[in-house]
Amino acid sequence: MNQTPRAPTPLTELGGQSILFVMAAEPEYGPHLRERFAPFMTGVGPVEAAVELTAALAELEARGRLPDLVVSLGSAGSRELEQTEVYQATSVAYRDMDATPLGFATGVTPFLDLPATLPLPLRIPGIREATLSTGADIVSGAAYDAIAADMVDMESYAGLRACTRFAVPLVVLRGISDGKAELNHIDDWTEYLHVIDEKLAAAVDRLGEALGQGLVKL
Repeated sequence: MNQTPRAPTPLTELGGQSILFVMAAEPEYGPHLRERFAPFMTGVGPVEAAVELTAALAELEARGRLPDLVVSLGSAGSRELEQTEVYQATSVAYRDMDATPLGFATGVTPFLDLPATLPLPLRIPGIREATLSTGADIVSGAAYDAIAADMVDMESYAGLRACTRFAVPLVVLRGISDGKAELNHIDDWTEYLHVIDEKLAAAVDRLGEALGQGLVKL
């Protein structure tokens, strides 16, 4: 079966650096972000994020064009953080991994020699910080009780593992779209995405300024 040729992975020049902006879904890519970059869309969830971003980075490596930085943007859920505000992730954990019956700590992938929580060391000055948990489930209501991180998403841990494979640093920016109330419909997620779009765009501008001033060291 013939497949439609894939368009080249888009790169954006920002602050004198080559950036690959990565997002999961079109509803998160609003008019303010559209003015600033063309993203690479992975699809939703850790499997799609891992497969698609790994393929994109492999393609860029083959062309001798690996980016200086990958920036993952989108929404996240949180029961505690301020709704519609944007946070940069300081660490990310993989909540789906549970090999405790074999004697491994919760969140630790067997035989990978990595801790349950992986740090994200880059910091953008002036943007709030929070810890992040990635998994394939939509977290709502009492499900937050089992999660130690400040916010939850479905792609960032997979994105970090792909970036690590190619030795490319990662920044994760997330706007809090939901979490204060139970999710019952997709509208509960999309209601504030237009606000998050504007605030993520401002965070991208701040990243560009910080890169240009040498405040973010790659």
